[in-house]
Order: sequence, then C-alpha cells, then structure tokens
Amino acid sequence: MERFFLIAAGINGLLAVGLGAFGAHGLKARLANAADGAQRLGWWETASHYHLTHALALGLSAYLAQRTSTSAATVSGYAFLAGILLFSGSLYAMTLTNARVLGPITPLGGLCLLVGWAAIIAAATKL
Repeated sequence: MERFFLIAAGINGLLAVGLGAFGAHGLKARLANAADGAQRLGWWETASHYHLTHALALGLSAYLAQRTSTSAATVSGYAFLAGILLFSGSLYAMTLTNARVLGPITPLGGLCLLVGWAAIIAAATKL
C-alpha cells in the first residue's frame, strides 16, 4: 500500500501544482468578464489548496502504512483519494462549467477528507 499511496501523492502533487498555476494564469483571463468570475476563481483556489495539502497527506498515509499493521493507514489513503476527487474535483468542475448542481458533492468530499484525518489519528495511536 505504501508504494501506491506514494505514487498517488506524487501524481496528485503534480496535478495540484499544475492546476493551481492554470488557475492563477490561464483561468483568470478566461473568467475576467464573467459576472461570477471572482467567485469561481475562489472555488479554483480552494480546490487547488486542498488538493495539494491532501497530496501531502497521502504521503503521510504511505508512511503510516509502512510503520503500522493497522488498516487505518490504508483507510486514510483511500479516504484522501476519494476526498480529493469529490471535494477538489467538484470545485474544479464547477469553476470550469458553472454547473452549480455539483455543489452538493463538495461536502461529501470534505467528509472523506475528515475520515482520512480521523484514520490518521487511529493509525498513529498504533505506532
């Protein structure tokens, strides 16, 4: 599991930096004339911030998966992956498409991220 989560951390870190740069440069010009452009850029910034933060959290999951025999570390890694996809993914999609129907998905992603952190705590208690 640790190898999988380390690779996933690297991929997500790479994507988060790239998407953050796109938001800061390419997307800003694209949304400049939109009435809700500032709000949508805010969504993108939040998405990329959480994306990058939780890419690092995946690395922590990999570390704990190597150090403990509990399944909590594995749960944390999968929860972080689901959270990145649902939380950041829905915000990225809403920014690009203005499909606000995706809004209810975002809190589900946030819940996954919370589960990931709770599982980190559980795994750390087994060190």
